[in-house]
Amino acid sequence: MGNRFNIEPTPISGMFTVQRHPMGDARGAFQRLYCVTDMEALGFAWPIRQINHSFTAAKATLRGMHFQRPPHGEVKYITCLKGCVYDVAVDLRKDSATFLQWHAVELDAARPQSVVLPPGVAHGFQTLTNDVELLYMHSHDHTPEAEGGVNPFDQRLGIEWPLPPGEMSARDKAYAPIQPNFEGLPA
Repeated sequence: MGNRFNIEPTPISGMFTVQRHPMGDARGAFQRLYCVTDMEALGFAWPIRQINHSFTAAKATLRGMHFQRPPHGEVKYITCLKGCVYDVAVDLRKDSATFLQWHAVELDAARPQSVVLPPGVAHGFQTLTNDVELLYMHSHDHTPEAEGGVNPFDQRLGIEWPLPPGEMSARDKAYAPIQPNFEGLPA
């Protein structure tokens, strides 16, 4: 059987969408979310160290923008299992061609697509439906002392959220804007 994935680059350097190829019949459907062999054949694989599942109850809820500081940076592979989100990445990598640029992908459980974020890219999302579930695969163990965040309403970034913001955590609301002297995260 051929490769079950197509990988497409996005405007953010090192960020990709992964199109899955589900199989189905009258009984329902089956789709592979990740396969080392298939990803290696495309020249694109990494170890999975941690898998997380999130549930967000209300439409318009905003989570983010989160990242892990080096040397604890991680590849994130994100899939929407239920509902729909506006998934946003911000490039914080020093010397990146897309430094401080953002890109969004709509992840919908009804479409077979995931997104891959490289280390040094902040991640956040806004729910476009109620009852959203996301599955995250991480290449590095979560390290609480390496947690970082960027204010999702930072005017310097200019992220265009599709809905007026709903629920947010106190932590996410408290993230400061990027300082003018911020030179980026080291590789």
